[in-house]
Formats: sequence, structure tokens, C-alpha cells
Amino acid sequence: MKLRSRFGLNRQTVTPLPAREAAQVVRRSGLTAAERAHQDLKLRIHRDLLQRIDLANLGRLDVEQATGELRAAIMQLVEEQTLPLSQRDRVQLAEEILNEVNGLGPIEPLMRDPDVADILVNTARQVYVERLGKLEATPVIFRDDAHLLQIIDRIVSRVGRRIDESSPMVDARLPDGSRVNAIIPPLALDGPILSIRRFGRDPLTVDDLLRFDSMSADMMKLLRAMVMARLNVLISGGTGSGKTTLLNCLSSFIPDSERIVTIEDSAELQLQQPHVVRLETRPPNIEGRGEVTQRDLVRNSLRMRPDRIIVGEVRGAEALDMLQAMNTGHDGSISTVHANSARDSLNRLETMVQMAGLNLPIRAMRQQVSAALNIIVHTARLADGGRKVMSVSEIAGMEGDTIMLQDLFLYQRDGVDSEGRALGHFASTGIRPRFIDQLKASSRLIDLSGFEYLTS
Repeated sequence: MKLRSRFGLNRQTVTPLPAREAAQVVRRSGLTAAERAHQDLKLRIHRDLLQRIDLANLGRLDVEQATGELRAAIMQLVEEQTLPLSQRDRVQLAEEILNEVNGLGPIEPLMRDPDVADILVNTARQVYVERLGKLEATPVIFRDDAHLLQIIDRIVSRVGRRIDESSPMVDARLPDGSRVNAIIPPLALDGPILSIRRFGRDPLTVDDLLRFDSMSADMMKLLRAMVMARLNVLISGGTGSGKTTLLNCLSSFIPDSERIVTIEDSAELQLQQPHVVRLETRPPNIEGRGEVTQRDLVRNSLRMRPDRIIVGEVRGAEALDMLQAMNTGHDGSISTVHANSARDSLNRLETMVQMAGLNLPIRAMRQQVSAALNIIVHTARLADGGRKVMSVSEIAGMEGDTIMLQDLFLYQRDGVDSEGRALGHFASTGIRPRFIDQLKASSRLIDLSGFEYLTS
């Protein structure tokens, strides 16, 4: 494999612009004189690097060796510059050029920061990050829109996607599992937009959630029992509320002996069991053909002998097939849905079932939901950036045409402290869940000690 394909090298990125066009770029991007000089220096060294190294020979090395060779060559080129740069500035310049060659350019350092959860590129001149639950601006900039577009193209081409004027929106993922969304002109009026939802190399565990006070030990103990007893669980919450993280944690309670099929629009789940089959949707090709939807994958998964089906996020007509699967022997399934509350998640499911086009009566739809789901776990991100499990609610059947919900645990908000941090506590409602006998009969490994108020 050639280095050009492995590292995304592109000679067009270092071709000097004509003076008039360069001046237009500077005016559009608003670069200062110092920033423009720095960008010009990087372009010049990058161009000299491509002229000096032997791509064919370098392509025969593994990634670590090739990176070492590139770093050495870049440092040599930097040392040859007659500019008055300190040693620290030279090392930093060399690292920036290396990021341009085999990384994601200016945002590569942000990708390495373990505290950064989201990277939001609002055109070439504005980059925000979410760090520890709060958004903040960064000094990171791109050379121009063409530079940003090159990074976007590098990301999407690695996973077989494309982005151009005929297909100006794309969802993709990075090798570490981070989710990427990009949208470019003419849909994005001010320039290319890039959003990256990062996922840590080491996924959060149950112990991490307890340490971060995202839920109480009693809540986690009951959730563990419900997963082991093969109850069907729906996790609801808003964007960035921790739904996928909680799903990963709950899936860790699934026994290793079971076959799990995961279905996702963009692969995010990080299950640790040995017997996991991962399925991902496919967008249509340039002719508009070949699309594979989540509904197609849910239907196909039923023929794959799954013990459990995990839908990363239900968002359309596949809701009907997922509910039918839960009602036809595939107990223990787990999914997530965007919603503002546990009750709202039921309304969202009804809307998505209607997308299947079967014109089911409202009562029939609600009976499907009531029979399929056992538990709804609602999550939220608070104003201080903390994620909490706000409620654990049981679906207690139908009363007339209404699905009955009863809360088992709640997060009670008590206000905020002097530094703006949310104050609150987790509390049990004391209601005895209907599934408690099912928990007792499911497995001798399920520990219900400490829940006498539920089991009495």
C-alpha cells in the first residue's frame, strides 16, 4: 500500500495559489499577517517534504516506522529554515506539519485530548469543543475552506463515503469509533461544517458512572438484575445526555454465552462480549441505489439466530419491527431513543411506528408498545454539564387507551450551589415493580438483597 493512500497525502493541498487568489482567500478567512506567514511556512515545508521523500519506499514501512521517518524528515526541513524560531516553535511547527500529513490537521491535538467530547468546526475560522460537559472556543483555525474541505474528504473517503455538491451531507466515523457529520456548501451558507462526537478508547464502565454520580448504586443494581432477567429496556434522553454510554454499560451485564446482534446507523457501540455481530446501515450510492436502512437490518437480524437485538438508536419505521421482535421471543433487547422524558419517548415510538405506513389504530400501537417494553430509563444532561439518570420507570400495562408508567427511581433536584453545580439526590419511590417475580425466577445470580421494600 502506498503512503499516499495510507496517510491521505494530496499534492493539490500544497500547490501555491496565484497572488490574486491568495489575497482573496486571506480576505475571506480574515487571517492576520502573522497567521498568514505561519500558514505559508507550513505550506512551503509540506511541499518540500513531498519533493524530497520517496513515497514508494516509505509506503513499505508500517505506520509507526513511516511516522518516525516523516517526523525526522520534517524536523530536518524545519532546521533548514533561516527564520528566527525557538526550538520549541520548531518542534511545534514540525508536529503541525506531521498532523497535516497523516492526521486531521489543526484538530488532531483536540482528538488526542481525553477531556474533549465534541469537536464543532463552524467554518475554517471557528472551532468549538465540549470539554467536561461545557462548550468553549479554541484558538484552532484552518488555512481556508479548501483546507477544511480536504480534511472532511480525508475522513469520509476512509469509510467509503463521498461528499461533494451533489451529495453535500455525510455521516461517517473515525477508526476510533468517533462519529462524524459534515455538511458543505451550498447547504452550509458560510462554509463547510464539521461535527465530531468523540468516543474514548476506553469506554466508561459501571464503576465510572457511579463515581461520577450519574446514578445510585441501588439503581445500577436493579438495572443489572433487569438486564440479566432479559427484560426489554428503552433508554431515552436528549442529545449528549449519555444514552449510548449507558447502553454500553448495561450491555456489559449480558452473559458471554449469548449471541448479540447490534444494529446502528453509525457504529458507536463498544460491546465487550465475545459473541457480537455488528451491523451498520448503508446510504444510497450516487445513482440513488443500494440503500440499506435500519428497518432492513432489523428484519434480517431475526434470521441470524440472535439471543438479543440491540438497536443503537431507533429513529424511524424500524420501531415497529423492533417492537414485534421484542414481542416474538427476543427478550432482553435494548435500544435508545431521543426524547425529553419517559412519557415523551412513548409518544415518539407511536410516531415512528406510524412511519411504517400500516395505519394501525392508536390502541393497537399502544398495546404493541405496552407488551414489548418493560422499562424506560431516562437520562439528561444538566446545566453544569453533568449527566444523570433522571428516572427508571416501569410500563405497568394499559388503562383504557393510555399506557401506564410508574416510576421506581427518580433524581430529585435540590437547586445549585455557589459555583453553579447542580445539587440533588437519587430516591426510590417505594413502588413494588410488577416484574419482581420475574427477576426472582430468572437466575440464581441475580442479587436482590437490599430491595426488601420492593420484594415484600
